[in-house]
Amino acid sequence: MPVISITLLPGYSPDVEQRLVSRVALAARSVIAAPDAGTTVFVNQASTYQRDGRVHRSGGPACADASALVREFLGLMQARDLAGAERFLAPDFSMTFPGGVVMQQLTQLVGWAAGRYQSVAKTYAQFDECWTPGGATVYCAGTLSGVWLDGAAFSGIRFIDRFEVAGGLLVRQDVWNDLAEAHPPSSAKA
Repeated sequence: MPVISITLLPGYSPDVEQRLVSRVALAARSVIAAPDAGTTVFVNQASTYQRDGRVHRSGGPACADASALVREFLGLMQARDLAGAERFLAPDFSMTFPGGVVMQQLTQLVGWAAGRYQSVAKTYAQFDECWTPGGATVYCAGTLSGVWLDGAAFSGIRFIDRFEVAGGLLVRQDVWNDLAEAHPPSSAKA
């Protein structure tokens, strides 16, 4: 069973250390067939070290929690706080919605959605993350509920959103959902 020791310089929050040991344990179990109960990861604190002829006494910056970042962005979008949501976007952000509709601005999305439904809300079933050398990819899945243009309510419609996160900002969003299949024939096209 794996026993993994991590040495950090001081300055990292307990939340960062917890995320680090959880992710290292998952990474180990993705390679070694070890149960969760048989995987041990712990953090040692070093007060100082020398590298490249320089003495260091504190660690570097921590990466943002990518799933929390995505959840906060989606919450701001649902509340239609576009100014708040925009601070999460990289300068070259793009989003692709069902039908291959590509947009770069949140105002474009609001205008596009206005012809599809009055309101929409997400209920999350799960968030999954995977990491790459350039950042993280976050998948969130669940169901949509809301009100069609004709005033009829809808709920239980499946969705998956995929986000690419780099440098603490959202670079790309891809959206898949079953709105078109659930749309009532008397309303405008979903």
